[in-house]
Amino acid sequence: MRTGIATVCLSGTLKEKMQACAIAGFDGIEIFEQDLVTSPLSPEEVRKMAADLGLGLDLYQPFRDFDGVTPDLLKANLRRAEAKFNLMERLGMDTILVCSNVATATIDDDELRASQLTELAELAGDHGVKVAYEALAWGKYVNDYEHAYRLVEMVDHPNLGTCLDSFHILSRDWDTAPIEQINAEKIFFVQVADAPKLSMDVLSWSRHYRVFPGEGQFELAKFMGHVVRAGYTGPVSLEVFNDVFRQSDVERTAVDAMRSLIWLEEQSAKWLASSPTDAAAANGSASRRRYPMELATLPKVNEPAGFNFAEVKADDTAQLEKLLGQLGFEFEGRHRTKDVQLWTMGQARVIINEQAASHSEPAIAALGFDVDSPVIASARAQQLKAPVVARKVQADEEVFQGISAPDSTEIFLCQGSPDGTAAWTHEFGEGLEHTGAARSAVIDHVNLAQPWQHFDEAVLFYTSALALEPQPFAEVPSPSGLVRSQVMETSNGAVRLVLNLAPAQQAQKARKTYQEHIAFAVNDLVATARSARDRGLEFLQIPANYYEDLDARFDLEPGFLGTLKELNLLYDRDASGEFLHFYTATVGSVFFEMVERRGNYDGYGAPNAPVRHAVQYDSLHRV
Repeated sequence: MRTGIATVCLSGTLKEKMQACAIAGFDGIEIFEQDLVTSPLSPEEVRKMAADLGLGLDLYQPFRDFDGVTPDLLKANLRRAEAKFNLMERLGMDTILVCSNVATATIDDDELRASQLTELAELAGDHGVKVAYEALAWGKYVNDYEHAYRLVEMVDHPNLGTCLDSFHILSRDWDTAPIEQINAEKIFFVQVADAPKLSMDVLSWSRHYRVFPGEGQFELAKFMGHVVRAGYTGPVSLEVFNDVFRQSDVERTAVDAMRSLIWLEEQSAKWLASSPTDAAAANGSASRRRYPMELATLPKVNEPAGFNFAEVKADDTAQLEKLLGQLGFEFEGRHRTKDVQLWTMGQARVIINEQAASHSEPAIAALGFDVDSPVIASARAQQLKAPVVARKVQADEEVFQGISAPDSTEIFLCQGSPDGTAAWTHEFGEGLEHTGAARSAVIDHVNLAQPWQHFDEAVLFYTSALALEPQPFAEVPSPSGLVRSQVMETSNGAVRLVLNLAPAQQAQKARKTYQEHIAFAVNDLVATARSARDRGLEFLQIPANYYEDLDARFDLEPGFLGTLKELNLLYDRDASGEFLHFYTATVGSVFFEMVERRGNYDGYGAPNAPVRHAVQYDSLHRV
C-alpha cells in the first residue's frame, strides 16, 4: 500500500513538514495550498526537495467552489484552474483535488455541473493534469460520494475521476459497500481520517476533531476493504484537521500518523479475510482472494495475559517503602547488580528503581506485561514505530524486551507463566523474613496521566502495539475541570489501563505532575484496610457527605455502611456485582488504590472519581 499524508495534518513550515514525513517513512505527500503559498521555497525548490527526500508529490489541494455556478463565475474559475495547472507543472504534480461547491453554487442541475466539469477536465488534459472530484459532506448540492461518481460517469473524460474521503463518507453514515461498484480507473485518490462520534455540525467536526486511523470510532477497515475490492491501487493518504496535531512536535506527529496507516493496513487485511464477497459466501469459499493492492500485515500477537510488574522511580524512596509496607507488601530484597528493590503482595510486584532517578519524588516509570512471545511482540511494536528501550543486563539475568510509550513510560514485554510467577524475581534476595502466608493480590489496573498533545497517540499506541481495546471514554468532573478518561483493556479484563487527560490548569502545575496510581485487587478489602490501618497507613480521607449520599443511593445495611465510613472505603454497585476500594495519600505523583471486585463487577467505581479528585485537590492545596 502506498502511503501518503496531507501537509495540513502537521505543524511547522512546509520544509519541516516534508522532512518529518520523510523521516517517518511516507511514500508521498499532498501539498495543502496554504502551505505552499506561505513558503519561501519556490515550486522548483519544493520539487527538488521532495525528490531528494524520496517523497512523491501525489496531490495538490484543495481547489474549491468550481461547479454549479453562473457563466461569468465559471469563466473566472477556469482562469483560476489554469493558473493552478501551470503551478502543478512546475511542481511536477499531476493530480488536483476539486471539492464539490459549498459557497458559490447557485444552480442545482446535474447536467450543468457535468458540462462545467467537462470543461475543467478538458483544460486539465491540456496540461497533463488529472482532476479528482470529491463530495464534501457539507457540499451545497453534492454531498454524497455516489452522487459525485455519477457526475464523473456523466462527463466520461479520462482526466476526471473521483476522490474517496473516509470522513466525508462515514460522518454522514453513507453505506460504503457501493464503493466496490466504482470503476477503479475512476478512483483517482483515497483519503482517510478517523474521528470520535460527536453530535455537532459536520463542518466543525471535520475542521477540528479528525484524528488518525485507530484514534477514533469510524469503521475504517471496512471502508478500506471496499476500496481494495474495487481494485484501487493508488495512494492511501491521511487528511486530518486537528487543532492538537497542528500544535505538536512535527516529527513525532508524523511518526504517529505513519503508525496509524500501518495499523489500518493490517486491520483492512483482517477485514477482507473475515468478510467474504457475496459470491465467495455463496460458494462457501474461504480462500483468500488477491487484489491489485497488496496489504502488508504485522507479526501476530495475542493480547497480554496480565501485568508482570509496575515500576516506580525515585531519588528518595523512604516514603514509598513505608507506604508499601503499610499496605502489606513484603520486601523481597535488592537486585544483585542494580540499585532497585522488589516488593510483592501475592502476584502483585512493584519495583522501586533508584538508578539515575530523574524525579525528585516518586513517579510511575515502567510497566511490565505478560505476553506469549516477547521477541515477536517487540518486533511488532518496532514495526509500528515504537522506540526501543534497552536495559543493561548481566549474562545470567532476564532480558526484557522494552519499548517506550508516548508519555515516556517504559513498556516491557515479559515471558508470561501459567501460574503467574516471574522468573526474574530470583535475581533479588536478602529481603525481610515473611511472617506468614502472603496475601493474595494482583495488579488490577494502572492509571496513567497523558500529556494533552499525546493523548490520541497513546490510544493508538496501546491499541496497535499491545492489542488493548479502547472502551468508550468518560469525562470526570474535578475541581480543576473535566478529566477525560480512556480505558484500554484486554477482552477478559486481565489488563486494564486507564489513560487520563488532565485539565490543563492542573497538568501545568509547577510543583507536581498530575497524579497517577496503581490499583491492586485483593480478596478481602475490609481485612486489608484494617491491617493497613494498624500499620499506620494514612488513608485518603473521605468526607461524611459521601457516606450520607451512599446510604441514600444504595440503602446499605447500617453496620456495613459504618465499616465503610470507619475505614474510608468507597463503594459502588451495579447489576453485575459490587466494588469496594480505598486510596492512599499521594507520594510524589504516585498513590495506590486497593480494590475488591465482588461478583462480575467490571468497572472502576466511576461515581466515586469526583470524590477522589476533590479530596486530592484539597490535600494538594492545603500543603
